[in-house]
Amino acid sequence: MKTKAPHDLETAGTRERIVRTASRLMQRQGYEGTGIKQISREAGATLGSVYHFFPGGKQELGTAAVRLGDEEFTEFLRESLDAEPDPAKALITLTASLAQGLRESDWLDGCPVTSTVVGTAAGAPGIQQAAAEAFARWRAVVAGKLVAAGFAEADAEDLAHTVIATLEGAELASQVARSETPLEAAGRHLARLIATYGGSVRT
Repeated sequence: MKTKAPHDLETAGTRERIVRTASRLMQRQGYEGTGIKQISREAGATLGSVYHFFPGGKQELGTAAVRLGDEEFTEFLRESLDAEPDPAKALITLTASLAQGLRESDWLDGCPVTSTVVGTAAGAPGIQQAAAEAFARWRAVVAGKLVAAGFAEADAEDLAHTVIATLEGAELASQVARSETPLEAAGRHLARLIATYGGSVRT
């Protein structure tokens, strides 16, 4: 998952620093493994500042972190797909980029949305809702790309579900294996699947 570099925090406002720090920590440690005190310390903010911006505490901050992850991945996804006219080829490039990002983070920076929401959905409806909206937005980006390439709307929506679910699973598998192979294989197979609907791609 693409996120802004830590040095970008130096020029961010206090609220943005808190949210970005929470997103990064929850991405790496999960929601339960990340505490408010650690967030405030690493964001260079007081606890009072954290609660000033997020009076609902950790759940409210976790929801903001998920929404940030949603925004950043939506932008990355749209830019990646727009860079290549052929959606099948675009997915190969996309998964290669995700794999590179994971490797460069030493396999730590997976999906901040999934990392935050897993294990919290039942007790944190705000986080669950934000995650559901994120996945829906990502599917809409993929479906829009496919429709623009000439796919029927129903096919595009079904394929978008498959693409996002496969990317999420492959990213986690790459983290666990500390290998780019699961993501790269996912890209090739998604490209072949999409090509069966009328496009063509050589992998």
